[in-house]
Amino acid sequence: MVTERHDPGRRRVLRLATYGLSAVGVGFAATPFVLSMLPSERARAAGGPVTVDIDKLAPGQMITVSWRGKPVWILRRSPEMLASLSEARRFLVDPDSRVESQQPPYARNPHRAIRPEIFVAVGLCTHLGCVPDERFEPGEASGLGADWPGGFFCPCHGSKFDLAGRVWKNVPAPTNLVIPPYRFPVDGQVEIGVDPADA
Repeated sequence: MVTERHDPGRRRVLRLATYGLSAVGVGFAATPFVLSMLPSERARAAGGPVTVDIDKLAPGQMITVSWRGKPVWILRRSPEMLASLSEARRFLVDPDSRVESQQPPYARNPHRAIRPEIFVAVGLCTHLGCVPDERFEPGEASGLGADWPGGFFCPCHGSKFDLAGRVWKNVPAPTNLVIPPYRFPVDGQVEIGVDPADA
């Protein structure tokens, strides 16, 4: 009769190898489930920061980009546009941007911007979310009267905003346009969706 010798060391190695292969198998099986719970590339792109080159943006020119599914305006204001901001004060509900929910602390100033010449705002009327038109031309040429200093006009219900997105008195929109978080990571670029304090 042949007797087998039991080798406890070999048995331990086989047991550890079995556990190791089982753990690898569970990892491979669980990976698709874990990945399915993460946001897609499209979802991450929709909510993530957006970097925009603005070095070729001329004074008086505006571009619109999409951030979190909303239009965001980037306007390079000319010296004349900046001068019009003080002229518009008498027509405005909140000329000093005191409603905190509408802008971050660094945009609570007369030009509502980090840099006076670069205006960044969510391009949605604060009444019902329509997209206002550009009416940069002051006076009668705008179609909004001789005292119009230039700004934005919402065609849905007639709300008016100056070139800093501040709302006029006696219009349906209750508050100034929203200023999103943004910063200038380098000269010639705006990054929308990142507060300068968080960078």
